[in-house]
Amino acid sequence: MSISTIITAAGKNSRMRKDQLSRGMDLTNKLILPFNNKTVIETTIDNALSLNIDECIVVLGHYANEIKEAIFDNYKDDVKFIENNPVDVGLSVSLYNGLSNSESDFALCITADQPTVSTETFNKMIEVSQNSENPYKTISILRRRKTGLLDTAEGLGMPFVAPRENLMKYLENENDNLNPILRKIFDDGYTFYGIKEKNEKELLNINHYDDYLKLLD
Repeated sequence: MSISTIITAAGKNSRMRKDQLSRGMDLTNKLILPFNNKTVIETTIDNALSLNIDECIVVLGHYANEIKEAIFDNYKDDVKFIENNPVDVGLSVSLYNGLSNSESDFALCITADQPTVSTETFNKMIEVSQNSENPYKTISILRRRKTGLLDTAEGLGMPFVAPRENLMKYLENENDNLNPILRKIFDDGYTFYGIKEKNEKELLNINHYDDYLKLLD
């Protein structure tokens, strides 16, 4: 069974920009802030490329030119870049656009502001998905509360592994955050497995500048 990685990197960056302005800093997209001698998005991409996957797709939108200028030359041979059109869309649309540019059976769905999620954790998610009784009715997801077999999809989001075509059916014609869509999938009888994080930093997305500082520490 083939698997692609879809990395969404299309957001408005509004909370980070607000924090930077309040601190009197130059405005810099959070995805190209320095991180582990690279940038945030490069670290996320490298973690994905270190997996045994068939392809890696990065979905751009807001600030696409700024992000591509920073990283495109380093990844043009290994990553497929696509751009939302229009750009002002919800996360579900970005993910759908990435999935629709893939032909793999399964997708590991990641947001670009998750540079601390390790290859080890991603591999656990893939392993649980592929070894489940019915991979095409299973979502393997980084836990937020409980681990193992979950009894709710409340509070869940990326990263997760899902059957690509089935997931696309839920995302099609939606323009929303992912949690309401994941709850619909759960209510339709899909099995959700919560994967335990390697460390607490894996559970933190970079939304605010303080999040970024916490991950640097």
